Amino acid sequence: MLTPLLYDSHMHTPLCKHASGEPEDYAAVAEKRNLRGIVITCHSPHPGDNYDFRWRMSETQFDDYLALVDRASRAWAGRVDVLLGLECDYFPGHEPWLTRLLARGDFHYVLGSVHPDTEEYRAAYGDGRAKGTPYDREGALQLQRAYFGHLADAAESGLFDCLTHPDLVKNETAAEWQVERILDDIRAALDRIARTGIAMELNTSGLHKRIPEMLPGPAILAEIAARGIPMVLGSDSHDPGRVGADFERALDLLEAAGHRTVSVFRRHQRTDIPIPAARASLTPILAAAPALGHD
Repeated sequence: MLTPLLYDSHMHTPLCKHASGEPEDYAAVAEKRNLRGIVITCHSPHPGDNYDFRWRMSETQFDDYLALVDRASRAWAGRVDVLLGLECDYFPGHEPWLTRLLARGDFHYVLGSVHPDTEEYRAAYGDGRAKGTPYDREGALQLQRAYFGHLADAAESGLFDCLTHPDLVKNETAAEWQVERILDDIRAALDRIARTGIAMELNTSGLHKRIPEMLPGPAILAEIAARGIPMVLGSDSHDPGRVGADFERALDLLEAAGHRTVSVFRRHQRTDIPIPAARASLTPILAAAPALGHD
């Protein structure tokens, strides 16, 4: 067996209220996939425990989360690295609160996300439309432009190592998604993102979304490659069976878009791995469980 090289850098725990399996269960699948490790990145709490509360841990559970990951890390030491991470929603005005929250844990890796499907985001940036109300063309463009602008704001905040599922808005506005129509805004956001040195994620769970392609899609992947922005792989696992899911396909997509390496993080330090070596290090799996619920 070849030396393990890759991490699956995006997965959740039952504390987010829509995932199953303990971190130890995810580590067991990672070992079968010949992954070097996994990064647990459950959804962070947000101020007042009201923001998108059905899909994330509460602040009172944060210490339980730290202990949960530490337990798995100790149990799998020497076999699979189980690293402490966090997925934090970027929402304008929450930066000081997130700064204080992140100071409470010894994190290896912090994901920045923008969730345009939350009631709070829709109310603030989606023309006030209630959750579940479809967008017309103009409403969709408004939301899409806000979303990519906020991705760039998240990069410039300095809070995160990587931006996750960076075209998630296409699934919230699926009926009105045409990447060519918004590409100038995406390019402007990517120019800002590239200047920060942050990484971006290729999230394989997109294959199970309304628009069944990875996040981001090929056109945006090529724009990212043109700017030399490093890429990280994440399955966004909400079930242990998805650990490392579709990583071979993801590596093929990265290569086709012009990327030559894929990155992993430990202690906030990035290591770049040549794509052929990363691909060769994986043990194949026959199938992966579908993605579940909120990203």
